[in-house]
Amino acid sequence: MLSVFDHSSVRELRLNRPPANALSCELIVALREAIEVAAADGRRAVVLSGSPARFSGGLDVPLLLGYDHEKVATLWHEFYALLKSLAMSPLPIAAAITGHAPAGGTVLGLFCDYRFMAEGDFKIGLNEVQVGIPLPPVILGALRRLVGPRQAERLGVGGLLLSPAQALAAGLVDELAPPGEVIDRAIGWCQTLLDLPPGAMRSTRKLARADLAAWFERDLEPELQQVIAQWWAPETQKTLRALAERLGKKRVSTA
Repeated sequence: MLSVFDHSSVRELRLNRPPANALSCELIVALREAIEVAAADGRRAVVLSGSPARFSGGLDVPLLLGYDHEKVATLWHEFYALLKSLAMSPLPIAAAITGHAPAGGTVLGLFCDYRFMAEGDFKIGLNEVQVGIPLPPVILGALRRLVGPRQAERLGVGGLLLSPAQALAAGLVDELAPPGEVIDRAIGWCQTLLDLPPGAMRSTRKLARADLAAWFERDLEPELQQVIAQWWAPETQKTLRALAERLGKKRVSTA
């Protein structure tokens, strides 16, 4: 589910769960553990990447619809733990968004330091509202931090999916690159950062990201309980099951 490549001091964590790198509970845990162990292994920066044309399709809705209440609660707790690891990592993390990155795929990028996205006919954005899921406050907060209050309202409330060029204009990604270069560009960005005086860079980075880290210094359990309850709301379940049916038909038609 997760491939690991070391490029000198930079560790690449590549999502590898075909066909869409959708997030299961197991992949979420594996990614969190890999982020946390990178520093202990002597790496100094991380690149989070995906497969060609597919960064991550977000949460694996068809799989998750088979989870019981306990497994859904575990998944959301683990997802928040992953976001905390990204937000509070002592290592700079660049997202190499190699293709489509709706919903949870976009969320991963929000909590990284910098975002490169592949040019092409790809979509990115927080379309949770379109599938019946209100944006959790910690995710909306990270979106607002990145793109500003007005853009966050427009993108979040509308559940909009954007092209790479639109995402760049909105501030949702930082740079675009040809598909074959997006990972190398992310590695290069990390290396440029690591060439700076390390103490000054680390201290300034920690200060600059303190507002993001502060989300995870609060008691998030009440928020998590609301998110979990909303998952089981009739409107959410109805919309998610309709989405799963559409995805199933699409896979059959392309098989």
